[in-house]
Amino acid sequence: MKLKQSVKMLSSAAALLAASQSASAGSAFVHLFEWSWNDIAQECETFLGPKGFDAVQISPPSEHVNISQWWARYQPITYQNLTSRSGTEAELQSMINRCHAAGVKIYADIVVNQMANNLDGGNTGIGGTPWSPRNYPEFSPQDFHPSCDTNYGDANSVWSCELYGMPDLDHSLPYVRDTIGAYIKRLSDMGVDGFRIDASKHMPPADIQGFLNAAGNPWVFLEVIGAAGEASQIQPPNYTYLGPVTEMGYGTAVAGNFNGQIKHLLNLGESWGLLPSNDALVFIDNHDRERGHGGNGNLTYHNGAKYNLANVFMLAYPYGYPKVMSSYQFDPNTTAGTDMGPPAPGGCDANGWVCQHRWGNIANMVGFRNYTLDAWSLDNAVTISDNAIAFGRGDKGFVIINNESQSVSETLYTGMPQGSYCDILAGEDECSGTLIQVDASGNATFNVPAESASAIHGGAVPGGNQTPTANISAAPGTEVSVGTQVTLDASGSSDPDGSIVSYQWSTGASSAAISVTPQSAGSTTYTVTVTDNQGATDDESLTISATDGGAASNFEQLYFRGTANSWDTTAMSLVADYTWQTEVYFDGQANQRFKFDVFGDWSYNFGDNGADGTLEQTGGDIFTNVIGHYQVTVNDQQLTYQLQPLDGFSSNWSGVYVRGTFNNWGCTAMTLVDDNTWAASVTLDGQSNQRYKFDRHCDWSDNYGDNNADGSLETNGADIFDASNGVKTLQLNDSELTHTSF
Repeated sequence: MKLKQSVKMLSSAAALLAASQSASAGSAFVHLFEWSWNDIAQECETFLGPKGFDAVQISPPSEHVNISQWWARYQPITYQNLTSRSGTEAELQSMINRCHAAGVKIYADIVVNQMANNLDGGNTGIGGTPWSPRNYPEFSPQDFHPSCDTNYGDANSVWSCELYGMPDLDHSLPYVRDTIGAYIKRLSDMGVDGFRIDASKHMPPADIQGFLNAAGNPWVFLEVIGAAGEASQIQPPNYTYLGPVTEMGYGTAVAGNFNGQIKHLLNLGESWGLLPSNDALVFIDNHDRERGHGGNGNLTYHNGAKYNLANVFMLAYPYGYPKVMSSYQFDPNTTAGTDMGPPAPGGCDANGWVCQHRWGNIANMVGFRNYTLDAWSLDNAVTISDNAIAFGRGDKGFVIINNESQSVSETLYTGMPQGSYCDILAGEDECSGTLIQVDASGNATFNVPAESASAIHGGAVPGGNQTPTANISAAPGTEVSVGTQVTLDASGSSDPDGSIVSYQWSTGASSAAISVTPQSAGSTTYTVTVTDNQGATDDESLTISATDGGAASNFEQLYFRGTANSWDTTAMSLVADYTWQTEVYFDGQANQRFKFDVFGDWSYNFGDNGADGTLEQTGGDIFTNVIGHYQVTVNDQQLTYQLQPLDGFSSNWSGVYVRGTFNNWGCTAMTLVDDNTWAASVTLDGQSNQRYKFDRHCDWSDNYGDNNADGSLETNGADIFDASNGVKTLQLNDSELTHTSF
């Protein structure tokens, strides 16, 4: 990380700030349908982040009916209890945090049109909440429309009648809108970046706008299944002002041509009756369409090579915001099969999960999509045959898709600079297969087997990916008066061999620029992490100092100096009478220490001889073993100082993982929940010799066990045995070196 004002910092408790931020669509995301929160977190860290996926869509995070079918998730019991088949609220929060740390956003599927009516699992939800039809913790009979049969030719009927007999919420009621808005706001506050609004066409757009207003207007996309002959008011164009809409016609059109002649796809777009690209959320299939719901005609994983190639086309072609489906195995020919719920958790390492997003062609095309975002055009398109096409994306990338039953060998103009490029579809990893040579004229020869594809882009070349460079500018500047709005802009960040595809600020914002307004005197540092199209990242930090000019002091200025800033001079801010503050990131290095310097030249400096919080002129270095972001405060009248954690809790460790038989000795990140206290929720199955240990770096170099089974931890100690079954919370104290579970 680069630091422009000597120390790494986050938002200050002393400088209250108003930040404007907004989530937005990115390059490509994946729907991990019915995955557990713990499995999603691990997938973010080990695959989605490194492969460059922009976001992951998760199944609805709310309590639902207690039955096994997948559609149980679409029969909510309450929004108060977030326990679901995917896990607990604590596991949901941990997943959000871990995915964000991996550079992956979270889109939550939310069901707010209707409530549950299926009593096959009894009148207690999966999280233990009692209910009955039209009687739920938040809602009573007066909050619903009367029962009626839906007439799809009448918009008011669609908006008011029951979907599959499920009680239909009356969104015209302020209480209903506010309750839904509070649920969405709660998820947003947990870090959810966007939402899929299920069954949107069954709600008036104005009512959706109402509960989104109550939620603070987060980024959303809407499920609107357009169908000929239905009322004009419920067609997709009426909802696009709220956010992108699921373009159901896209997957049908792509499937029809892959089952016919793909040469026609070179002009796919709005002229086909599809939504404008900016309004379209596209996919080859989704959880409904692969089961025959919402219309037929889509390709699914059952179609093998054609499905694979269709996803290659979607990720290469400049239209819409693409979503990759990741399914589990089911029988599409029986009701029992299409209703079947998910297999046991375990993600791609467990039986029954298809994991299309990990297929080499699909996964590697995410990098292609990311790299070519800045070249939003179709260039150098070629019809090789009825079922073989090629096209480029400016000078960024080029793809050939061969849907024929025989191989294709062609020399084509790519529009790309001369050089050697990896055929990203010739191996599991982007550069593990064939190299394609582009000559000085921009031509290259491609040999593509039957039902296969070949793709190159400037971000996948022999020798690997180069790191991007983050850059922040501040207007009007970094030193302002209280109440002055400052715009922090990271759009000047760059990537030498690709493009910047995402921005993540320490405030939680994901836009290129944010605005902040200091409400009191003090210093606050903002950090942005930029990610390139190959998943490489870089950080930049910038400190904004605000003054009010009215405070009394004995010093004209004061500087923090120590190992945290390589003994440089970090100016402290006068925030109140005789009170100076700054924020410092301490990394816990050996002999970590600091002092205070009035003039910045050591001629008038202060330390602490007694390690008692009292300063003496030319006193000794002040040693500390804290880790994290801290506010450092000095009182120049009393000559005292203190350190206060800014990220909520103090700790001696920067992180720790739990590893055991329950996660195949993988790494489950623990969360800092109190001073020096780390916690993680795990699911134990009671297997023979079930055990675990704690590992600080996920590499066994600094691990802890319990030699005496007494709750005390020892370095390289013995495995901790636990024969329990079910969800359990493990806690560790990194100061006392103790552990507990409950």
